[in-house]
Order: sequence, then structure tokens, then C-alpha cells
Amino acid sequence: MKWFPGKNKQQEKPATEAQQKAQQTEKLVQLGTELNLRRQEKNLSLDELVASTRIPRRVLQAIEEGNLADLPEPIYIQSLIKQFAEALDVNGVDFASSFPLGSPKVSFSQPSWKFTSIVQLRPIHLYLLYIFLILLSVNSLSQLLNKAALQASNSQIPLELHRESVQNTQRLRPVSDNLSSNNTAVQIGVILKSSSWIRVVVDGKTDFEGILPQGTYRTWKAQDQLTVKTNNAGGVLMSVNQQAPKQMGEPGKVEEIRIAAARPKS
Repeated sequence: MKWFPGKNKQQEKPATEAQQKAQQTEKLVQLGTELNLRRQEKNLSLDELVASTRIPRRVLQAIEEGNLADLPEPIYIQSLIKQFAEALDVNGVDFASSFPLGSPKVSFSQPSWKFTSIVQLRPIHLYLLYIFLILLSVNSLSQLLNKAALQASNSQIPLELHRESVQNTQRLRPVSDNLSSNNTAVQIGVILKSSSWIRVVVDGKTDFEGILPQGTYRTWKAQDQLTVKTNNAGGVLMSVNQQAPKQMGEPGKVEEIRIAAARPKS
């Protein structure tokens, strides 16, 4: 007598995708027919079920007709069947549980080396980008603050000078009489011993106003009159018509000096 070993359930091959679809179609036809009969017994139309279940009419019709191609993934079909059955006073969980979901596709293959390298490098790229953005933001903010501080300083200095100049007498220094009688112009030169704010008015028009850094040398020439004003008289050396430069005043004090051109002698 020959002995044929029985089939081991663990060695059975899983159903193919086509076999799974065939099983799902067969079961869907069975369940859809039962739902259709139940609906007719209750004398309900598909439109009435659409209103109660919020399921589109074409989906309900596809379930009744067993049309698997017009329906979504099996897991959603099972949920739709459950809602359909409960609308007809049938235990939806038990009724829909017989619909096969099939086996999910699982891939055990190792990812390619390219994908692995991208996953490993991505956090580094994000970290470097984050550091770069922080440095860029800090640098931009620093420049913006420095610019705002400089503008605020320039705007405040003239106001302070205006307040202090009320309390300071203005000095008028005419050009020396021993200059040539044909010389009707006046020229001044300033040398900055320390950074100071100055304003230079040439013949009634402001030619310069701002802060000059230490070591700056500038000259101005006028046909009638030159006016020089500073907030730091001790930091500004001024020469008139190329004479020896002299300090405008005491350090940290506001000083304004007017130099008038010599008039030709008649």
C-alpha cells in the first residue's frame, strides 16, 4: 500500500493576485445580491440609501451588481458593504467580514545603495542648511542694526547741537587784513584729530553735514563766507587760507565759527 503524505498548510503557496480578485468578485456578487433582495424587501430605492448612507449611487449599484472594477481597494469595499448593510438593518460587521481582503503586498528586498546614501546624507544637508541660514540671518540683522544706529546717531546729533548752540556764542573770524587786496575768496581746511560731526556752510548753502572719521582732511572754499560747526571742537583742527591749523575749541564742546572773505580795499 502506497502512502501519500498530506499537504502541509504552512507549505501552501499564497493565492496569486488573480485568484484573490476572483474570490473577491465571487463574494461581492453573493453579498450584493443579498443586499439587493433586502433593499427590495424594505421597498427602498438606491436614491433613498444615498441620502441615509452618504455613499454615491454608482458605488451602491456596483456593490449590488458585484462589479469589483468600479469599486476602490478591498479594505474600503468592506467598509462600504458594512454601511450598506446597516442601512438595511443588518449587522454590518458580521455581514461585511466575509468579504476577503486579500494579502497585502510586502516587499522584503533591500533598498538600493543610492536610496540608502540619500537617507543617510539628508539630515547632514538639512543641518548644514540650518547653520547657513542662521549665520546669514545674524549677519543681516547685525548690518541692519548698525545702519539703524548710525542713522539714529546722525539724526540726533544736529538736534543736540541746535539745543547747545543756543547757549554758545557764535564767533566771527574775518580774514586777516594783511592778505592780498585782490583775494576776495576764503578757504579753510579741517583735520580730524578724532571722529566728529561737522557741518560746513558755503556761501549760505550747506555743502557737507555728517560724521568724519579720525585722520580725515577736507578743504572748502567760498567767495563770501564759510561756516563750520562741530560737536567736538577739541577734535577738529582748522586752518584759514593755508595758515597754521588751530584747534576749534575744547574737546566735547559745540563750536560754530564763521569765516568771512576779505573785501578789496578801495
